[in-house]
Amino acid sequence: MIQGKNPGVTPVWYMRQAGRSQTEYRKIKEKYTLFEITKEPELCARVTELPVKEYGVDAAILYKDIMSPMVGMNVKVELKAGVGPVFNTPIRSMVDVDKLDAFDPTKVDYIGKTITLLTSGMLDVPLIGFCGAPFTIASYLIEGGPTKNYNKTRGMLIGAPDVWNALMTKLADMSIEYLSMQAEAGANALQIFDSWVGAVNADQYKQGIYPHMERIIKTVKERYPHLPMAMNGVGTDHLVSIWSHLPLDVIALDWRSSIVMANERGVTQTVQGNLDPAYLFADEKTLAHEVDRILLDGVRYGRHIFNLGHGVFPEADPKKLHWLTDYVHERSRELWAQEG
Repeated sequence: MIQGKNPGVTPVWYMRQAGRSQTEYRKIKEKYTLFEITKEPELCARVTELPVKEYGVDAAILYKDIMSPMVGMNVKVELKAGVGPVFNTPIRSMVDVDKLDAFDPTKVDYIGKTITLLTSGMLDVPLIGFCGAPFTIASYLIEGGPTKNYNKTRGMLIGAPDVWNALMTKLADMSIEYLSMQAEAGANALQIFDSWVGAVNADQYKQGIYPHMERIIKTVKERYPHLPMAMNGVGTDHLVSIWSHLPLDVIALDWRSSIVMANERGVTQTVQGNLDPAYLFADEKTLAHEVDRILLDGVRYGRHIFNLGHGVFPEADPKKLHWLTDYVHERSRELWAQEG
């Protein structure tokens, strides 16, 4: 698919497919926190594998949090239930940035061990490794936790560019080494989640974020030219044309974008997405109608991986996701035969 060959069927996997909506996962979470799971390679591998077995998806994505590598920089992050990642000493100045240690991959070696377990015969589908992008990681470090407006983060980008670029440089260095560690351990593809970068406008992105993203992607691609790399964000329709200039193999679209519009804006890479997760609440007829539209656009574009426009939510019915996977496979075979 990523090489532009007619696959005969559209591959499918789901953002946040491993976790919150699965019964078996919820039982595991009664005993372990997310970070505790990720530090136990056999348990983490089991959680990563769950959706492959339960839904029949075509790829697994490593179970962990975007803040997991912060341990390797000696940054203490707490995952608060119902809140998200919380950082008690927010970064606000160059002094704070200077205190950040360089990333040490040996401090998160359990992540590499999990990948090796999964890719040494446990999985029969590709494994996607990932990292959080510098902007999204920085938003937690600067704001001290989740936010709806990113005022302090954007304020630093605009008002203190020297501090901002110093922080971005350190986080970009971390991203390069973290992704490289996952590649060395056996990951079959890599994805960068810039979940909250939609908060900035296109000019801000070009000036304060693009150079760092370009360095990350170019460096990793030079080290591992055989590994596909993807970019994912939310509310990023205005950034899609900019992403098309990065040396990416896959660009993920959320439900506000369309495959047709991405093509019109110069995207030539494989696209991934972009079903609105809200459709998981709909009846099968309504869901199928929307899936048909996305699949047809994808087949006509020629390079499409079916996914949600954002993550699986806790209330999602696992049976609906299983049905959806089967439907994508069956319907896309028909469409590829007709249109491909």
